[in-house]
Amino acid sequence: MSRKTFNPSDWLAPATPSPDVQGSGASGQAPPSAIAQEIEVVVRRVEAAAIDIAPVYVEWRDLGFALADALGEGGRECYHRLSRFHPGYTAAGTDRQYTACLHAHGHGITVRTLFHLAGRAVTDARSVPAPSPASHPASSDGISPDILKTSKTSTEVIEVFEDFGPATSGPMPSFHERVRDGLPGLLRQITAHAHSPEDADLLLLGSLTVFSACLPNIHGIYDGREVFPNLFLFVTAQASAGKGRLSLCRHLVEPIHRQLREQYAAEMEAYRRKMSEYVTNKKNPDAEPPAEPPLKTLFIPANSSATAVYQTLNDNDGAGLIFETEGDTLANTFKSDFGNFSDGFRKAFHHEKISYNRRKDKEFVELARPRLSALLSGTPRQVMSLIPDAENGLFSRFIFYCMNVRLVWNDVFAVRDGTLDSCFEGMGRQFSALYGALVSHPPIRFELTSAQQAEFQAFFSQVQDEYTSVFGLDILASVRRLGLIAFRLAMILSAVRLLDRRSIPAALVCGDGDFTIVRIMVEVLLKHTAKVFQQLPADRPEAAQGGRNQLKRHYYCSLPPEFDKQAAVMAAQRLQIPAKTAERYLKQWCLSGRLNHTSHGHYAKP
Repeated sequence: MSRKTFNPSDWLAPATPSPDVQGSGASGQAPPSAIAQEIEVVVRRVEAAAIDIAPVYVEWRDLGFALADALGEGGRECYHRLSRFHPGYTAAGTDRQYTACLHAHGHGITVRTLFHLAGRAVTDARSVPAPSPASHPASSDGISPDILKTSKTSTEVIEVFEDFGPATSGPMPSFHERVRDGLPGLLRQITAHAHSPEDADLLLLGSLTVFSACLPNIHGIYDGREVFPNLFLFVTAQASAGKGRLSLCRHLVEPIHRQLREQYAAEMEAYRRKMSEYVTNKKNPDAEPPAEPPLKTLFIPANSSATAVYQTLNDNDGAGLIFETEGDTLANTFKSDFGNFSDGFRKAFHHEKISYNRRKDKEFVELARPRLSALLSGTPRQVMSLIPDAENGLFSRFIFYCMNVRLVWNDVFAVRDGTLDSCFEGMGRQFSALYGALVSHPPIRFELTSAQQAEFQAFFSQVQDEYTSVFGLDILASVRRLGLIAFRLAMILSAVRLLDRRSIPAALVCGDGDFTIVRIMVEVLLKHTAKVFQQLPADRPEAAQGGRNQLKRHYYCSLPPEFDKQAAVMAAQRLQIPAKTAERYLKQWCLSGRLNHTSHGHYAKP
């Protein structure tokens, strides 16, 4: 393949993100030294109370994530100081756990988890008398005991923050603060307009989804099959949570849509002119009627009939984008006789062949490789309207993102120069330059490096075991398809980064930075998927007994990686599970492979 180099003047120079958005204060966190001081105060107050603030394994693990995220290796001593009040504390075990937390990069858990656990365990952490400066030496970071007099560890630090575990029962995590600095220039511009981390997640996911419909001639090989960048995204939240800002992402591809419509209008004008000439010269036996041009468009209305959707895809070489801010629109279409293209929608995710009949011309049509993208938003009830249960194939094909309701009044007068709509359309013109270059370029194959492939395999193998052991086999399809989604996300990021490079190579290889970004995103998106999974009704009999056996699942999560029977009974007592029931659970898990019976009275998670 040839390598195509572009004249820089052909590209629209991306604007530099606003410094007040990307600066150290964008995340709302204090500088590292202040955070370390606040953590030291909290640790000393917990020591003064001599209370185990993380009696359950999941909480203890997340405590390690929180310290690793805030202090890195410097948090190891604090982890020991907070862990030693547990009856099963060992220095070696605590060291192993903290090392694992460092390598896992936190899964999106922040220092707020520590403040929450401390504030919950010590009824009022502010009222616990702090030890005198002489009672404890300065920390390994050299923090002076004098910070006890000046730290803001009162109401500013001890927050009410329900952290998330595998059960995803509290506020959902975001990923933007961890990936912001490594994003391609155009995506940094887009997320610079966010007013919160999760709003930035929303804009990033929405941008990647609409871009996924507009990257012609880019493909990759996944599980031996040719795949394209197309994504399905569903953002779910209560009313007024802010999901409506997804509509801004539509402007990012409006220039491409408008270009296709103008092309179609010109072709139709030429067609009408030729048809008029044909009618005038109808007596000419050699004259043939002109062919009507295909309908050129990017957006496909979700309330179209099934035949109309397939015909539109066929007219656009299999490509299209369904963009609806109300998930009910597609759900109602699927419930109708004329519009139920659910089967084709699911096939399009994997680019499987779609066949249909055109009654008007009595024509049998086959879409060899449909490349459909979809962006939807709606309330949790609208999700259930579209996807009735977890076994429905639609569920596993979507990226889900659950927005928290933030009781914050945003500055509605913040944008003073122009509008966000015009700003996003301007950024859309930058992207349309890349689209135009790809249209005329030979096919480009995307791939991961050998090292990335090995890490990808190890990561999803572990995730598959973890999530199926907690949520059962019904979530298996979602985990496996998230692997394909992760591959597509890496493909899109690498393609958008071509705007920064201002040239298109013959082969597109994922950079390590983009690969890391995707992994961080997927770690968070797995939790969002699990939350929606738990909200869906299930047909299995045991699901009616305690909402998918939530208590049993929570009990499994509360057990450490290795434990004995006594520790299992104590963990059950904390959850008010009878000892006999706990023993029965242990036997079931050993039989199903979710536990290993290592020796008499001793167990280990696989």
